[in-house]
Amino acid sequence: MANIASLPVLLKELKLGSFSRHWESLAQKALDEQWLPQHYLAELCEQETAERHQKRLQRYTRESQLPPGKQLAQFDFSAVNGVKKNQVMALVQQPNWVKQAGTLLLFGASGVGKTHLACGIAHGLIEQGLRVKFTTATSIVQTLQKAREELLLAETLSRLDKYVVLVVDDIGYVKKTDQETQVLFELIAHRYESGSLIITSNQPFSAWDQIFEDNMMTVAAIDRLVHHATILEIEAESYRKKASIKKRSRIDSLDITLLGGRCLI
Repeated sequence: MANIASLPVLLKELKLGSFSRHWESLAQKALDEQWLPQHYLAELCEQETAERHQKRLQRYTRESQLPPGKQLAQFDFSAVNGVKKNQVMALVQQPNWVKQAGTLLLFGASGVGKTHLACGIAHGLIEQGLRVKFTTATSIVQTLQKAREELLLAETLSRLDKYVVLVVDDIGYVKKTDQETQVLFELIAHRYESGSLIITSNQPFSAWDQIFEDNMMTVAAIDRLVHHATILEIEAESYRKKASIKKRSRIDSLDITLLGGRCLI
């Protein structure tokens, strides 16, 4: 018969952290309320599962490198056209497109909330237990260029495979050079039908010849992206412009108040 005194050691060996912390207090509750042994075990398992799930979400969020403060709860759907809240929530709550290695493309002018929306969706996917990685297009291109120079491009691309969704922000800002064009195309080709991409761009497809130097490569990249794609085109006034106007309005109001009170600054 097992010795109860050895239970903490056994739980530590089995890496059952929640069991180790709660088994004694829960055992007393089980005695007081006359639980069946199965009920006691189920309660311990439920706590262990819940804690592991929460720790996993925290780890996924930390490693995603998503910018803070860009959850869907903070996105103002009433301020944009072309995107409906229920459509976006369906992408999060029914992520079959991720399981099918689909692509999500978000187009719109600068400042309309593309990055916020992409990050909000990514946060929602993490809540669904999916691993996500955020990067700007410029940053990932620089990383891949360096990897290619060190003959590690294939290995670097493969390491990204652990993330089922890769968010590539502001693809329109990639410089049009042979080196950047090639590694960006390598990324798109590598993820095609093997891993999902969320891409934001202030450039429509018709202007992507400004991103890819070779027209054939432009066509090939677009063809791979749209094959299993959901496309969202966001129309709105720039958030940054509206914030600037609002700030200017507050300053003007303050100036008027001070002048009305004959206050000199």
